[in-house]
Amino acid sequence: MAFETLSERFSGILKKLRGQSRLTEKNMEEMLQEIRVALFEADVNFKVVKTFVDNIKEKALGAKVFDELNPSQMVVKIVRDEIVELLGSDQSELCYQKSRPTVIMLVGLQGTGKTTTAGKLAYLMKNKLNKKVLLAAADIYRPAAIDQLVTLAKTVGVDIVNMGDKVNPVEIAKAAKKKAFDDRYDVLIIDTAGRLTIDDELMNELANIKKDVIPDEILLLVDAMSGQDAVNTALGFDKKLGLTGVIMSKLDSDTRGGAALSIRHLTGVPIKFTGVGEKIEDLDIFYPDRMAERILGMGDILTLVEKAQEKIDEKEMRKSAAKMMEGSFTLNDMLEQMKQIRKLGSLGGILKLIPGMPKITPEQQQKAEKELKDFETIINSMTLEERNNPSILKNSRKQRIARGSGKTNADINKVLKKYDSMKQMMKQMQQYKKSGKLPPGMPPGGMPF
Repeated sequence: MAFETLSERFSGILKKLRGQSRLTEKNMEEMLQEIRVALFEADVNFKVVKTFVDNIKEKALGAKVFDELNPSQMVVKIVRDEIVELLGSDQSELCYQKSRPTVIMLVGLQGTGKTTTAGKLAYLMKNKLNKKVLLAAADIYRPAAIDQLVTLAKTVGVDIVNMGDKVNPVEIAKAAKKKAFDDRYDVLIIDTAGRLTIDDELMNELANIKKDVIPDEILLLVDAMSGQDAVNTALGFDKKLGLTGVIMSKLDSDTRGGAALSIRHLTGVPIKFTGVGEKIEDLDIFYPDRMAERILGMGDILTLVEKAQEKIDEKEMRKSAAKMMEGSFTLNDMLEQMKQIRKLGSLGGILKLIPGMPKITPEQQQKAEKELKDFETIINSMTLEERNNPSILKNSRKQRIARGSGKTNADINKVLKKYDSMKQMMKQMQQYKKSGKLPPGMPPGGMPF
């Protein structure tokens, strides 16, 4: 995952800082040097590193952090704010037109996944932002690009302008814009051609599309794994076209993330979306403040809540919660909860969004996810009566379930132990609810959500 190494380094640096009773010039310089090294290791451009560190030092001195009794909180805030500034402050969201279609021109080099990203962008705008979307297939050079976009349009459930590979891309873009206006679409996404390198032929074609279509947004797709080459690509496209934003793909694969931290500062072009996986729904709106907090190990509760609202069946979860509180929680209900949680993604990915949660190793994550799958397999091998009344599960029944699920009696006992623990916890919650008292560690006012 992007920034993973950098996040670990920052967490260690700030933890060490919190152990200082006072901040001195000496330990401040030591911290800044560690930040420099961490950023260089993350492949952040050296000019960006210098500006970032100088700004932290200047603001720490201006805020008179040295005079504070607990300086670490102030420094953490300064570092957090500087990362937000580096990533683009509040410039991440698209500006949608209110009385006409918003025209988006998607550009980039060949091989970065531009056509796939056009489909992802259409999916996000249709399903998350409730926009009526039209796609335009203006990449007439790459084999199968048009067929790929047609397939994606069908998958997402949006319309497409497809005029084949014999029509000039400028004419395709103009026809798509006319249809978008005539049929009152909210958004038009034009998938343009790419090349292996930036060349005059590519840029002239894109400049002609821009001149005739006058797009509201020109978004460049760059590969996060290309490192500083992504910055050079952005500079080249911006000089010729005047970019309004960047979509950074494969941010789930690059553990360093230097390109993301460098690109906005060096080009002035903000990151607006990030690709975080291969699936059609794996494109996220980029929020600089949320990313800054994740880099500093503060979690990202807002993104977790949005994921839950999008993926989880609220009625089912409320129903399960009510059963738990009433003491009528069954193995079927436990299975349903597990299925809902798995919809949020990998366990490691979920934990990273929760502040203060410990990092788990890939082995621990694999083990936990395997356990969830095993639980599901075992419960699915039970009869409805057994799921509703686990107390009848004696040895003969367990042996039958073990044979049916390909597991052992010990695996079945593990499921039942987990189920009993959840029931016990719910009994305790019931008692607290009846008494009006709060469980130990619960803040006044109940749960903090």
